Amino acid sequence: MRNLITITSANFEQVIAENDIVILDFWAQWCQPCLAFTPIFEQVASEHPDIVFAKVNTEESQDLASEFAIRSIPTLMVFRQKILLFNESGMLPAVALKDLIEQAQALDMHEVLANLGKAG
Repeated sequence: MRNLITITSANFEQVIAENDIVILDFWAQWCQPCLAFTPIFEQVASEHPDIVFAKVNTEESQDLASEFAIRSIPTLMVFRQKILLFNESGMLPAVALKDLIEQAQALDMHEVLANLGKAG
């Protein structure tokens, strides 16, 4: 699957910058809920080839885990146009992940960017 990749600090900025929607799964090999979530993440990724699904191993990329203050895994993040839209720990069922994707796709990013500009 070309849209399922591994993120490290070396490629994080490039992946976020070059793709409209990026979904990050912060996980670790020892985490049973993470391992249970992997097939769901991979299945949904296969249904959305236009979205980048990226796994961040918190053991190997401790710098990213620290930067994003990951306290519990799995943690799922959704970026669109380099903006973090969703950040939540816990395993999602496939239907909830698909709904989250639909919500991210439906956002009017011009409005989001305008609101961020007003807030900043």
